[in-house]
This record gives sequence, structure tokens and C-alpha cells, in this order.
Amino acid sequence: MLLPKGGVTWKSAKARLPPWRAVVVLLTRPRFLISLALTGILILLWRGISKSASGMQNFYCYGPPKSPMEMTINEMNAWMAHTQTPVIFNHHEPYVVNDSSIVNIDLNDIHSTREAKENKERVLILTPLRDAAPHLEKYFDLLYNLTYPHELIDLAFLVGDSQDDTLAVLARELNRIQDQVEDKIAFRSATIIQKEFGADTGMDVQDRHSFAAQGPRRKAIARARNYLLYSALKPDHSWVYWRDVDIVDSPPTILEDFIFHNRDILVPNIWFHRYKDGRDVEGRFDYNSWIESDKGRRLRQTLDPDTILAEGYKEYDTGREYLVGMGDWRKNKDEEVELDGIGGVNILVKADVHRSGINFPAYAFENQAETEGFARMAKRAGYEVYGLPNYIVWHIDTEEKPGNLGDRKAY
Repeated sequence: MLLPKGGVTWKSAKARLPPWRAVVVLLTRPRFLISLALTGILILLWRGISKSASGMQNFYCYGPPKSPMEMTINEMNAWMAHTQTPVIFNHHEPYVVNDSSIVNIDLNDIHSTREAKENKERVLILTPLRDAAPHLEKYFDLLYNLTYPHELIDLAFLVGDSQDDTLAVLARELNRIQDQVEDKIAFRSATIIQKEFGADTGMDVQDRHSFAAQGPRRKAIARARNYLLYSALKPDHSWVYWRDVDIVDSPPTILEDFIFHNRDILVPNIWFHRYKDGRDVEGRFDYNSWIESDKGRRLRQTLDPDTILAEGYKEYDTGREYLVGMGDWRKNKDEEVELDGIGGVNILVKADVHRSGINFPAYAFENQAETEGFARMAKRAGYEVYGLPNYIVWHIDTEEKPGNLGDRKAY
């Protein structure tokens, strides 16, 4: 369209506009009004649909159709990647427990390792006592000479069924040993537990070590050991050291020596000195540490489940190989042999073995009781049971009379 020669002016523009009457007629036509209404309805519908779509995004769940607690790590990461902020399931403040009656114990930090001294691992020494007054002074002298840090050692004793003054002598010796402040400090703690089991206290050495007495006697000792264990074991103990009161000699480094082997259960060889005609006869004491034999397995198949076998007697020939018949203190003290039964004179146990339920059966467990049953139970649970044939701990000579084996050789 060509512009007028004089340019665009109001008069020229006004001349081109339609008359206002024509505009009014156009706007009032039904066709125009209907078109206008339809256009408005379409605009309103579009705006409503757009708002609904944007609002739906607030409720759209990315990820698998399951709760967050059921998602895998990969599904959780894929789900969280679409969120603008972390999902907070519990927006409350942390709940702090200040009640002194509530105690939290974390056993995950308690370990039994070869580096026990460096890691400050605590040792619990357990000794059951009965008519033990004559042996306590020597017992504490040996205990005092232990080179393992005394501040990491707890002592616990169970006194029961005694006719002598074991309890009084024990209290006196504990006071003596805890008051010594020379180059060694006192032990971390000492606990005395009293429990009467009603055991027969009228037996002499010969009666006590007779075959007929072994079943009831071993059951009673097992009960005493279990009472002592469950009363004294604390959450911070890494090792449990069972030590009889009538040991007369043992190396001061025995704890470090045994811990070095890092076995679940470990025992030494138990001998005794007997002086005859001016000569030292090195006697073998403990027949409860042994390796099972095929003959013994066949014998067990013929026995009543409640029968308790006892080694060193002619009544049952098990054919087992005894630890006392293997060793020699002149040879390598660190040599190991795997055992199926153990004696109770000197045992080092990782505390978690006891915590796992391995104790001293006061009943026939695979035809064994007390420490031999303990070894059977531990091996059934998959723990290691070892002995050191050349590492000798010397027991008191009980002066037992020979003849329990009849015509059979001891080993």
C-alpha cells in the first residue's frame, strides 16, 4: 500500500477507518459473540490444565514402586537423584538418653589379639577354691611375678564346700598382694564369690581321685567353674585365664607366651616333681588333655549317653594319646598339638568363646564332663583347642598311689 505524498496525517487515517456504526454492527453480530465466547473458554481450559500438570510434579515419585526402606542402594541413589533436597524421614531432634539406669555396652571394640599388651586387653584370672588354705601363699607369690601388666588383670575366686579357713587365708593374701607397691602395681580388681554346693567334703586324696568319685566330682567342679565364670566375666575382658591353686611353678611370662599363640583355647603340659632317694622324679600329672583315638570312638558308641569317661583308670581303655606322654621341657616350648580333651589346671581362653555359650558341662556331653566336656563343646562349635607339649607347668605332687590303670601302661 502506497502512502500519500504528504505523509500520514490524522485526516488521511480517519478517512480510512470504517464508520463507528459499522463497527458496532460487527461486534453485535451473533457469529462474533459466539467466536469470542469459545475463545475465552479455550483459554480458561488451557490455563487450568497447565496448573494441574505443574502441581502433579509435586507428587510424582521417581524410582521403583516400593517404600524407601525396601529399596536397594542403587535404587535409593536413582530415587534421590531427582529430588532437590534430601528426604528427611524423621525431622525431630535427636533423642538423648541421660538416665543413669540405662547402660550402653559396645562389645564390637573388645578383641583378643596377639598384641594384647600393646592393645591393653584385659585378662580375667579365675580360680575355684575348696580346702585350699595351704596353697594360697605360693599361689599369690606366682601370681605377683606375672609380667603381664597387673593393671590389666582382674582376679576372681569362688570359695565353696570348704572345711578349712580358705576364705580367711584368701582375704589375708589378697590384702598382702594388693598392698605391695614395689616395682609392680596392684591388680586391677579382686572378687570373692561364695557358693556352697553341698559336695561331700569328707574324702581324702585317694577317695577323691578314685574312679567311682570321678563322675560326681567332675560335675560338681563344672558347676563351680560356671558359677565363677558367669559371676566374674565383664564386658571389657578379652581373655579368661583358668588357673588352679595348687600350681607350684610356672613361667612369669606365661600369659604373654600363651597369648602369642592366639588360639581360642590353649593348655600347657602338667607335670610334677617328686623327690625319691635324693633324685627328682618328673612325674606326669594331667591325663585329661588328650587326642581322641579310633578305639575311643568305638567305645563311646557302646556307652550310655549319661556315662562320663575318666582318663587314667582301668575301667575304660580308650586308647587315647595323652599330652603328658608327648612333651619334654628341653625342646621347643612353642610346639603345638591339636587336642580333643583338656585338663583344668591351666587354661587360657578367648573371652568370646565363653560369651558364645561354651562352658563346663555339669552333665555328660559326648560322654565327657567339666574341662573335657568343655573341649568337646568348643570343638563342636568350631573353636580351636590346642596344647603345648613342651611347655611345662608344675603341679603339686598329690602323692597318689599307683595302680589305677591296673596292668595297662600310662602312656
